[in-house]
Amino acid sequence: MSNILSISAVELVEKLKSGEVSCVDVCKDYLKRVDKFEKDVKAWAFLDKKLLLEKAEEKDEYRKSGKPLGALHGLPVGVKDIIGTEDMPTECGTVLRKGMSESADSEVVNLLKISGAIIMGKTVTTEFAYFDPGKTTNPHDKSRTPGGSSSGSAAAVAAHMTPLSVGTQTKGSVIRPASYCGVVGYKPSFGLISRNGILRQSAKLDQVGVFGKKVEDVALLSQCLIKKDLYDKDTVHYSADKMLEECRKGPHFDPKFIFYKTSNWKNIDKESQKAFQFLMKKLKKYIEVFDEPSYFKDIHKHHQVVHETDMANSFQKYYKNSKNKLGKKLVEAIERGLKYSANQYTEAKDFMEQSYRSYSEVFEDYHGVITPSSTGVAEKGLKFTGSPEFCTIWTYMGLPSISLPLLTGENNLPLGVQFVGNKLDDLRFLGVANWLEKNCKDDE
Repeated sequence: MSNILSISAVELVEKLKSGEVSCVDVCKDYLKRVDKFEKDVKAWAFLDKKLLLEKAEEKDEYRKSGKPLGALHGLPVGVKDIIGTEDMPTECGTVLRKGMSESADSEVVNLLKISGAIIMGKTVTTEFAYFDPGKTTNPHDKSRTPGGSSSGSAAAVAAHMTPLSVGTQTKGSVIRPASYCGVVGYKPSFGLISRNGILRQSAKLDQVGVFGKKVEDVALLSQCLIKKDLYDKDTVHYSADKMLEECRKGPHFDPKFIFYKTSNWKNIDKESQKAFQFLMKKLKKYIEVFDEPSYFKDIHKHHQVVHETDMANSFQKYYKNSKNKLGKKLVEAIERGLKYSANQYTEAKDFMEQSYRSYSEVFEDYHGVITPSSTGVAEKGLKFTGSPEFCTIWTYMGLPSISLPLLTGENNLPLGVQFVGNKLDDLRFLGVANWLEKNCKDDE
């Protein structure tokens, strides 16, 4: 593997900006990886090699002009195929949108282009970003799932077919694939990245996330995507200009973490439990174990009510006109969503703010929570994308979460560790995540 493909995105963009490497050469190196591994990994829903190299040539010419360069100048970035692009199809993993494009770029794609990035292509998603899987396999073992729904986004980074990618999460769709594929997956606080121009499942739960090799990579990418958007009323004003800088600084004093041994612990496979206990021992000085708050159990049921009611509303056109062409899991979720009462939905929606208010006191004394990203290593087979149960609570409360590839489980497969922080504390949060990345690798 060439040096270009093995270095971090942060290092690579500096080489591109200085002219030490050309954008054309970088894209050619990544395309060689695509030629070698895409037939097995199947991470791409759309990739036009000719178009990519034309864009790369434009970036090289632009650099030579002496004009100011964006923070992501010349970096190819993969984008999940539910994120709207005007010059590429946005098929959302369904035959019902075959060959369909959007009339304008999504805000995320617009910000990527403003920052100087190249949209490399569209990465595979599960059908309508729910549980019915796409074609992607796990780069570490093609007989296993890459996770979902941001399957291709995680797998493309893991297979070194792109340095960075963008995905989304409504339950566990960034954290779980990152864990299974052995990359860093970061979902910022709810309200930081616009969903404008992205397929909607649930306005209350949908959140954009990013993938990279290192914590600094996802900090660099997120820094360019965090911006108030008048077309997404849930976005907030947030100063992210120094996100990479704060990430590099790390915590100002020794971090303190909480670990909850929840009732879900029993669902983790034995090898993964051992690996996690090894980490707990290593972090003994920094971590305290507590019983989970009683209302955590209610969150799972409330999340389901909000999620499925909103999906029934968002996908009603497809359900009414083409139910027989939709996946079984999606149809079942929509039909459950149609049966919830207005009272159930209102209660589930209101509990979001209530649960966060109750929980936020924790962050007065602790930097955050350490928890598994998934129930273990990637599941065998390609019909199930794995359980998101270790992500549901944090997504529901809108907290920032990150999966770090710190551990290995059975068959030497990657196993992610999830770190969760306080809402809108993302700058400090990434500094602590960077500390964990540097101090907690299980091979040290």
